[in-house]
Amino acid sequence: MQIQNAIETKLNAAFDARILRVENESHKHSVPPNSETHFKVTLVSPDFEGQMKVKRHQSIYKVLAEELAGEVHALALHLYSPEEWEATGQSVPESPNCMGGSKKDPAMAARAGQGEG
Repeated sequence: MQIQNAIETKLNAAFDARILRVENESHKHSVPPNSETHFKVTLVSPDFEGQMKVKRHQSIYKVLAEELAGEVHALALHLYSPEEWEATGQSVPESPNCMGGSKKDPAMAARAGQGEG
């Protein structure tokens, strides 16, 4: 949980986080056990008021540049102002399970060979 802890610490320091959830979703993907490569971040902050999604995402990428340049392969971001969070019913979409994607996966290789991957 070293990378997950680093993500939580950095985001708490950079934003006025009313809600911060960092979920390691690596187990849903084709990675070794105990990996820290795929994360889902839910962050509710007044810092996002009046900002477009692109600006919000850019601010997260800037804070987590070291992690994204290293082990983190995927980062699902759900970023809300407090008002937007209330409007969602205080929930975020479920992440889908991995559909494959490993070049070592025979099923994925077959799909790619058929122009599907």
